[in-house]
Amino acid sequence: MIAILKYNGGNVSSVQNALNRLGAESIITDDFALIRKADKVIFPGVGEASSTMKILKEKGLDQLIPTLKQPVLGICLGMQLMCKNNEEGNTVGMGIFDCKVKKFPQLDLVPHMGWNTVSHLKWPLFSEISNEDDLYFVHSFYCELSENTTSVCDYILPFSASLQKDNFFATQFHPEKSGKVGNKMLENFLKI
Repeated sequence: MIAILKYNGGNVSSVQNALNRLGAESIITDDFALIRKADKVIFPGVGEASSTMKILKEKGLDQLIPTLKQPVLGICLGMQLMCKNNEEGNTVGMGIFDCKVKKFPQLDLVPHMGWNTVSHLKWPLFSEISNEDDLYFVHSFYCELSENTTSVCDYILPFSASLQKDNFFATQFHPEKSGKVGNKMLENFLKI
């Protein structure tokens, strides 16, 4: 069973639909007991950092998430809130990943929206995925490169397209909206 975190953040249904296409059983929940006993946890996110963190704090999810022992996948804003801080709303994150989230400089169109490739791919999420495969992004803020970076995207500047530390995985791109390549990445996560 996969627990998809329920916290009034966007994109929850898209993630569940992607899991359904893969034949994976999931539940959308904010119940601590169900989350703790789930085989995997997915923390999707679309929205604004400070207001989302406020909701996570009200539900106690900001304290629960860093204590989880099973594989956890943060997506987009979920990834950004797993970092130590975010320039959007001057938000303090959960600190799972030791990197900062910054706003893209206005040197090109912001938000970064659409298909892009990633490089410097590290397993296990990118097994059978190449740096020629496109993934779908939509974001105005980016995670710095760090020791936790497992893939890099270059838009305006190089940034972390994905992160991993221990049992915590995260992607800036949306695997649930990235077609066959995104499905493969989700399959790889399910196999961890």
